[in-house]
Amino acid sequence: MSKWQTKDQLIDLLCSLVEYPSITGSNAEIAIFEYLYYILSDQEYYQKHPEYLKLHPLEDGRQFVSALVKQDEADETIVLISHADVVSVQDYGSWENLAFYPKELTQEFKKNTEALPPDAARDLETGQWIFGRGTMDMKAGLTVHLSLLEKAMKGEFKGNLLLLAVPDEEVNSEGMLAALPVLDELKDKFNLTYKAALNGEPMFSKYPGDPAYYLYTGSIGKALPGFLCYGKETHAGEPFGGLNANLMISYLAKELELNEAFIEEVDGEKTPPPISLMQRDLKEEYSVQSPQAAVTMYNVLYMKQSIEDINKKLIQAAERAKKNIIDHYYKQASYYLDEKQESSFKPSITVLTYEQLYKAAVDRYGKEEVKRRQNLLMKQRDQGDRDFSTLLVQDLAALCKDITPMMVLFYSPPFYPAVSSNDDPFIKETSQFAMEYARQSFGMELQTQEYFTGLSDLSFIGPVSTQSSIQQLVDQMPIQGKGFSLPSNLMESITMPIINIGPLGKDPHQWTERLELTYSFEKLPVILTKTIHHMFRS
Repeated sequence: MSKWQTKDQLIDLLCSLVEYPSITGSNAEIAIFEYLYYILSDQEYYQKHPEYLKLHPLEDGRQFVSALVKQDEADETIVLISHADVVSVQDYGSWENLAFYPKELTQEFKKNTEALPPDAARDLETGQWIFGRGTMDMKAGLTVHLSLLEKAMKGEFKGNLLLLAVPDEEVNSEGMLAALPVLDELKDKFNLTYKAALNGEPMFSKYPGDPAYYLYTGSIGKALPGFLCYGKETHAGEPFGGLNANLMISYLAKELELNEAFIEEVDGEKTPPPISLMQRDLKEEYSVQSPQAAVTMYNVLYMKQSIEDINKKLIQAAERAKKNIIDHYYKQASYYLDEKQESSFKPSITVLTYEQLYKAAVDRYGKEEVKRRQNLLMKQRDQGDRDFSTLLVQDLAALCKDITPMMVLFYSPPFYPAVSSNDDPFIKETSQFAMEYARQSFGMELQTQEYFTGLSDLSFIGPVSTQSSIQQLVDQMPIQGKGFSLPSNLMESITMPIINIGPLGKDPHQWTERLELTYSFEKLPVILTKTIHHMFRS
């Protein structure tokens, strides 16, 4: 008897998944994978074939699930990719306690439609939308994948399905990175040939009110470059005796925030310009001393441009900021100092990369001393990846005071390579089939987009869009090999064609996050079932 096939069954399954408040890094993020393992192990198929179902540990104690359904001697395998973590829920305000109870939250919203944005209120009135954190991103996709897996258990497909449900997609994608060697092991252990990876991330609107339905043949790339601005401290009573790191970082923000030079257009698709995701000084207590150091990190999205090009644009922005900072300093000093007075501090700013700063520190103190200091910081570490990356750069800057003030470019996790199968004949043909089937069976127009703009774990197994080496980024990543590792070699070896066909929702990462039920749980499962049949025939 099937458990996950009808619309009502899928809604119930979705709600059972959403009721685990699996915010990235929380205990519930661990618990939801134990729940997934439990409901899958309850299936007769896995009671007969327990070797095909496994919980895999991450180094930090989290875990992910792999669930294989193998058809006799078949080797062709479609990999289903899903993540089960979600972002936090403080944005729900007075409804925070209901954020993980979709049916109850939706009913409560019906009593308070005046508090909803107009678009959300209109959707609510149709009765075809359900609200709640994770309903759209991406537990609906996971729900549909479980439905497909159940069909495979009943012998629906001629080939194999392998479900990978992973944690941490919303932060560092450590779940997917940990799954790469497992994919390699399963391939050899069960004689699998990976034909393609099918992701179930939801459609993202290209603009507010966008009525189109999309499938994606790739996933956008994301880098998180940061700048450490290391100034010259001074007393507030002698403001021209140093250079405030907050002033430095402010001018850098003017150069980088929404900078059009970073907008990339490929066949009518555009990347949004950079925005700052974090900006602060590194002073830990109040005093009248100016902040010596400050840090900022920027969300940079890309499609086909190289890491080398991105680095060049970042350094150019820093050089422009450098000139403007020095001009500002002397202009303001002219208003304060008399004609015969002159400040003993003459600002000059060095712009360099983390790799260059590391070399400068080694030249001054030797490789062993630099390594000792970094090992000590690792042993005492109590920060997240981004703060620890900053600390590693700040410590090196403190060793090189003779070249301060400085602005240092570095990268922190996460990094998502831009990937695309848009020119892959198999994915092209698969996309055409899915679009034609949706048109003939449901009278709806699916459109192909090359890049999924919401970021996805497909970045770690799809064909990269640019020929530039990931090493150009790794070289500027202080945390690489110090509690974090971007396995560039493994990422290149576990490459397969990719496609994303997911449910319809709105407002991901917002308190009005919601899922449309008719397409997502009536039409989409049929489209995917027929498409997978077609993929195994191709």
